[in-house]
Amino acid sequence: MSSRRSWVTLKMDLSVDLTGIRLSNPVIAASGTFGYGLEFAHLLDLNSLGGIVVKGLSREPMAGNPAPRVVETAAGMLNAIGLQNIGAAAFVREKLPELRRFQAKIFANIFGNTTEDYVAVAEILETGEGIAGYEINISCPNTKHGGMSFGADPALTHEVTAAVRRVTKRPVIVKLSPNVTDITVIARAAAEAGADALSLVNTFVGMAIDLETRRPALPNVTGGLSGPAIKPLALRMVYQVSQAVKIPVIGMGGIASGRDALEFLVAGATAVEVGTTTFWDPAAPARIVKEMGAWCRSHGVDRVTSLSSSLLRS
Repeated sequence: MSSRRSWVTLKMDLSVDLTGIRLSNPVIAASGTFGYGLEFAHLLDLNSLGGIVVKGLSREPMAGNPAPRVVETAAGMLNAIGLQNIGAAAFVREKLPELRRFQAKIFANIFGNTTEDYVAVAEILETGEGIAGYEINISCPNTKHGGMSFGADPALTHEVTAAVRRVTKRPVIVKLSPNVTDITVIARAAAEAGADALSLVNTFVGMAIDLETRRPALPNVTGGLSGPAIKPLALRMVYQVSQAVKIPVIGMGGIASGRDALEFLVAGATAVEVGTTTFWDPAAPARIVKEMGAWCRSHGVDRVTSLSSSLLRS
């Protein structure tokens, strides 16, 4: 029996195939909470991660919203950062060369206020070497359609996904908003438009009040709710979407431990993204990789991929 346990320890495989991209493990640092990745290089071994999604990139640099931008809530936080970033061209010129030194796969998150914005950012990023794929943030307001979020309308989701798909050969991952009536409708629209994978969920729109001032705690009034509080909702949506489409799903939302990450795999995810947890534990993504491995060893799981879609097979 001891030799069998030793074999499992030696042969246990955490690697996953994400739409043709081989990740050493299923853990990806999420966009918006991990900077451009380089800022965390002195806090954890970036080579230990399956991938990194850099903060959202726009056509031109953006300064973001005025402070305060983050408010702590029960079991989570609200943020209204305002998508501050250096712009796609500066990323290719200043950040990407350094990121190429690491083994973790690099994904560029893209956003815009028009379909043309998304296409322009993708075209800029196409000139850079070392990008494994793109994550398309469709939670942004479309200024040509009265401010309606791309991710709230299946037609707009299809439009922007297809437009980016046409200008790149790299994999396109569409990041879904949970702020919709039926997320599977949006998921199908993205898949039909050519998305190679889907990531979900983005933050839930929420609000906090400062009772002393009788004012919203955020100058932006509302913000995006993330953290452990949203995990049950995120799990449910990942499960629903994994049943609705045939392309890979990346799960996120409240992942703070290896067990949390493994639950998303059981619900149907191929990989996971770790976000808000890095605010109180910057090395969390690397820790979660180790915890996933330890759980698999203790339960005789030699391939982490065997857990994916377990609910669908039961």
